[in-house]
Amino acid sequence: MSVFGSMYCVYLPNSSFADGAMIQESTRGVWSKSRSFNDEGYGLIPSRWKGTCENHANDGFTCNKKLIGARYFCDGYIQVGGVVNASKRSPCDYHGHGSHTLSTAGGNFIPGASILGFGNGTAKGGSPRARVAAYKVCWSDLKNPENPTCFDSDILNGFDMAIHDGVDVISVSLGNPLPIDYFQDGISTGAFHAIKKGVVVVCSAGNSGQTLRLSQTFHLGLLRLVQAKWTRNSHLLYHWEMARTSKYGGSTDGMSLSKPMPEFRLYPLISAVQAKATNASVTDVLLCKLGSLDPRKVEGKIVACLRGETARVDKGLACLQAGVAGMILCNDYADRNSLSADIHYLPATQVAYEDGVEIFDYIKSIDKPVAFLTEPGADRRNRPAPLMASFSSVGLNTITPEILKPNITAPGVNVIAAYSEVANPTMVESDKRKSPYMIMSGTSMSCPHVSGVVGLLKTLHPDWSPAGIRSVIMTSARTRDNSFHPMEDSSHFEATPFEYGAGHIQPNCAMDPGLVYDLTFSDHLNFLCDIGYNQTLFKQFQNGTYACPESTNLYDLNYPSIAVPKLSGSLTLTRTVKNVGRPGTYVAHVRQPSTVSIFVEPMTLKFEKIGEERSFHVTLKAKAIGEPRGYAFGSLTWLDGHHYVRSPIVVTTAT
Repeated sequence: MSVFGSMYCVYLPNSSFADGAMIQESTRGVWSKSRSFNDEGYGLIPSRWKGTCENHANDGFTCNKKLIGARYFCDGYIQVGGVVNASKRSPCDYHGHGSHTLSTAGGNFIPGASILGFGNGTAKGGSPRARVAAYKVCWSDLKNPENPTCFDSDILNGFDMAIHDGVDVISVSLGNPLPIDYFQDGISTGAFHAIKKGVVVVCSAGNSGQTLRLSQTFHLGLLRLVQAKWTRNSHLLYHWEMARTSKYGGSTDGMSLSKPMPEFRLYPLISAVQAKATNASVTDVLLCKLGSLDPRKVEGKIVACLRGETARVDKGLACLQAGVAGMILCNDYADRNSLSADIHYLPATQVAYEDGVEIFDYIKSIDKPVAFLTEPGADRRNRPAPLMASFSSVGLNTITPEILKPNITAPGVNVIAAYSEVANPTMVESDKRKSPYMIMSGTSMSCPHVSGVVGLLKTLHPDWSPAGIRSVIMTSARTRDNSFHPMEDSSHFEATPFEYGAGHIQPNCAMDPGLVYDLTFSDHLNFLCDIGYNQTLFKQFQNGTYACPESTNLYDLNYPSIAVPKLSGSLTLTRTVKNVGRPGTYVAHVRQPSTVSIFVEPMTLKFEKIGEERSFHVTLKAKAIGEPRGYAFGSLTWLDGHHYVRSPIVVTTAT
């Protein structure tokens, strides 16, 4: 059953949960003692594995038949002044990020997983029976120890060893803070060498929101990820209902992951400004900074604070120290609808900007406002979903705008997965709580979702190339939400391919895609020729020369999307699809962009056997010649009654 832009796949493949696949993750190491990496029921490690379990610290780190390998790389970090003492020369994860991402990709089935009692259920990764490895390439930032820093030399060493060790998938939940040319970027260089060996590389797109144009890496060989909000399975959104009384009454849903109110009753509700300490500024107390609240004015009350400047959990700590009964954290305009399920020290909830405005207005409107925060629970009613996260980086691809980035979107908000048990839930020094599982958000979390799907695909179709796997993930994606409307951004405007790429991932559909847009390694080299790489760069980039063809066209690159910046007049490009399914006849369906007419020739493609290829031409013609206009969006979909093979089209016209 299918609806244009959305498909419900009934194909249930026998992937054995990716048993036999090997997934490697590069960030901050792994907590090897996590139940997600236990090896009960696993057989011998595959003979093709050539890795090792590297550890030079006496920290109890071990590998097994599930977590088959681990390494650490810190030479680049040390060369710029970083210090890694003897007790930390280990792949051990002291932060939680690496354990979380690796278990999301390939963590085992773990019943009874929870976060301090919340979110109880069975945790598992996308490829739960895959073997996994962790390569630590990121260390504490020299200026801010709580933040990671990752040097290209360490990242490249990680890539080299992962390729040597025989992994099938490299999952990279990190990236550069700014767009950078392929030749100067360690992730791009590493991905280039990985695809040469048939290894799929999945990478995050960044958490810069709308302010930057897809910061980080763009390389053709990467599957580039952004994130969306979903409310199902292991990534649950927890909410509080804030009931308040006024002459109208009302309630507001918020989000949190903290303990309930001590008593089931209405509590006095005040704005933080009403509880200003003598020496505090109005701005500081509104933001609930440490020491800004007067304990005499807040005791036993619910306090409304404004988000911004300080960490969300620090505001909760400030409220707890002052004796507040509960906190409502109201988003500022910049964060609008971006909500996080934080593990606060006290009963608390976070609400969207408009709800916060209403709450502050309510406080001002009557003499004795009151409120109550209900016990948190899983919200499975959420519509619309998926919804693009506000902090997810957006396109276009500023390095090569002819290649659409991002490629795909996947769940990345409030994801529950394994955590390091030497880290606390809030990363605040005074927090002494520990939890083996944690809820986290970011493109770092969406990346391993796709890595897990790639592990399944590699198990089912070991002969598929990295480009073929990227193609099936992109062309089978959905662009509609669970209300059958176009996916929205966090402000509830219709999202575009610059935000979600080809759409939201649909793993079952990707298992039986029908057609594939494939690329050879020579195609990747020709791409570098088209963007101006010379023999000097080729020698440094791939340790050898390459004779560029006399004539190639960047627009003819067999990519599963079409991006044309500054279209003038008309342009004809070529694509080739390979049949990987049943024999059949496909018919083209085009959704025309508003400023461009699109023609496909031929309109039908007939396939009689698996592996058969057919080429077609797409002509884009500007409807009118005039001033440059913004990007317009469309799509080309091949349909055979069973499969839905969709390619996004982005184009802008020029004078």
